[in-house]
Amino acid sequence: MAMTAVARETVFALRRQIAKIEGTLPERLAAPAAAPLHADANTDLTIVRRGIAAALPDAFLPIGVERLDAALSGGLPKAALSEIHGSETRDAGAVAGFALSLTSLILKQTPGLPVLWIGTSEIFREAGFPYARGLHASFGIKPEQLLFSEAPRLVDALWVAEEAARMTALAAVILEIRGNPQRLDLTATRRLHARAQAAGRPVFLLRQAAEPEPTAAPVRLIVASAPAVPAVPRDTIAGPLAGSIGRPAFALTIGKSRTALPGQFTLEWNPDERAFDERWGDEKRSEGRDRTKNPVPVVSLSGGGKDPAPASGAVLAFLAVGSPLSPAARDQPSRPQRAAHLGPRRAG
Repeated sequence: MAMTAVARETVFALRRQIAKIEGTLPERLAAPAAAPLHADANTDLTIVRRGIAAALPDAFLPIGVERLDAALSGGLPKAALSEIHGSETRDAGAVAGFALSLTSLILKQTPGLPVLWIGTSEIFREAGFPYARGLHASFGIKPEQLLFSEAPRLVDALWVAEEAARMTALAAVILEIRGNPQRLDLTATRRLHARAQAAGRPVFLLRQAAEPEPTAAPVRLIVASAPAVPAVPRDTIAGPLAGSIGRPAFALTIGKSRTALPGQFTLEWNPDERAFDERWGDEKRSEGRDRTKNPVPVVSLSGGGKDPAPASGAVLAFLAVGSPLSPAARDQPSRPQRAAHLGPRRAG
């Protein structure tokens, strides 16, 4: 009987360890009243099981959406490895945009620090690089703050990510990988997670066209693009802007979390306020309008002009260029008068 009990305890301990690694242990413990973690008894304390460690509320990055932050017990862990998945290759833009949105939230807390984006040559050829001008306009990230490291092989990208994850001089590290390579196994993600915990900085693992698999990341989010549907027409100084498009939107699914059950959300990114908003359904849209008079920021006029550009006039039909009656044809120089660089290139 004693040997059976010991064997049961061993098997139970192994199962708990596997559950911790895979993130399927949604345990949440309240802070004991007899042993507060801070001297201030009025502080709202929450202990979230992270192996054998305890995490405080300030150890999380709030996304800014009440329901999502509540589901994640405060947000994404700051000092940890977090996975952001795109199920298909066409979701690469949405995954990158969501990662940049999270980076914008991080830079609000750690301004001035750079962010390192690591990827293989394959992923950068397939998905491209973020547009430099759009970084500041949409996310408030200066182009010089976002550093890129293009590695020829996955093993090189993992080495750069491990070395960068330990650096406190970086606000965050982003590692973008395509598919399910064999080298990105449980051991590799454990190393990244441990480096992130030691440095107190987040590491975002972007998985493009990948299937979920066991990793050491406490949180896995699956991101896809959502239709940009404006709640109300955008307003300008001159009046409503007809035919305007809504804000960028993301369809977010919690694929794995140690503190939350699976859930689905539709988030809109506000590039003016640098914040997320949850999209309201049609039945709640009227309630959402009561919260603020103008939920969409006013669009400024272009180029310092006092009035909007006038509408285009009547469409006129012009003669074809090759027609002998057209002025363009009469003004065309003869062949000897043409510039040399306009002629066909000759070899030899």
